[in-house]
Amino acid sequence: MSSETLADWGRALAKITEEAALVILPFWRTELAVAQKADESPVTEADRAGERLILDRLATLWPDVPVVSEEHASEFGTPDAIGPRFFLVDPVDGTKAFVRGDPNFTVNIGLIQDGVPVAGAVCAPATGEVWFTTAQGAMKRDGVDGAERRAHVRPWPKGQALGLVSHTMREEKAAELAAQYGFDLRAPMDSSIKMCRIAEGSADIYPRHGPTSEWDTAAGHAVLVAAGGTFTQPDGAPFLYGKADQGFRNGWFVARGG
Repeated sequence: MSSETLADWGRALAKITEEAALVILPFWRTELAVAQKADESPVTEADRAGERLILDRLATLWPDVPVVSEEHASEFGTPDAIGPRFFLVDPVDGTKAFVRGDPNFTVNIGLIQDGVPVAGAVCAPATGEVWFTTAQGAMKRDGVDGAERRAHVRPWPKGQALGLVSHTMREEKAAELAAQYGFDLRAPMDSSIKMCRIAEGSADIYPRHGPTSEWDTAAGHAVLVAAGGTFTQPDGAPFLYGKADQGFRNGWFVARGG
């Protein structure tokens, strides 16, 4: 199956992320019980409810494609090995933002083929926005009934390049990254929505010099590349997935627009 054909899975993945968003959203801005996972990151009933729905839908549509999903992995561990084609799922990326009541949390489903994200969908439940891959490139829709439109990176705006950084980043570290990568403005933001803002041309770069997991980045990576952007290691080397021997942990990366 060609990479273009697989990219078209993004439409079905978008519908699943929107369904999961409907399950997750009622928990937002409520007095939500927050548990600590083994790595001390937070997990809520919203994460668990979203994951149950996504796993059920993926099993129905693609029963032969294995899934590595964040909450299942945190409870039972990651698989010791994985085949060439599999899904990566994060039912609520940006749980800290979700718990704070901020809108920048997302639902992520990415499809990996031979180490490369070839299809993906990212939904922002708080705004109803969804970004997804197709054979024609990346698309965006505002709400389930919204019209599809192309998402495309913008040319690097000299003197006005906007870098996205994590909410928790110290000022001196953010300034260091701005100098290293040459962006002029910066905005703090949680979750994979950063890759989508670059994909739609409203930001330019997101350098990440810190730990993430493959399910945090796969869907946004697929969307960004489909929109004409790049997602690489800091030295420009390819950024690959399926690192079962490393517990599906990521190294540093740079997500970039035009």
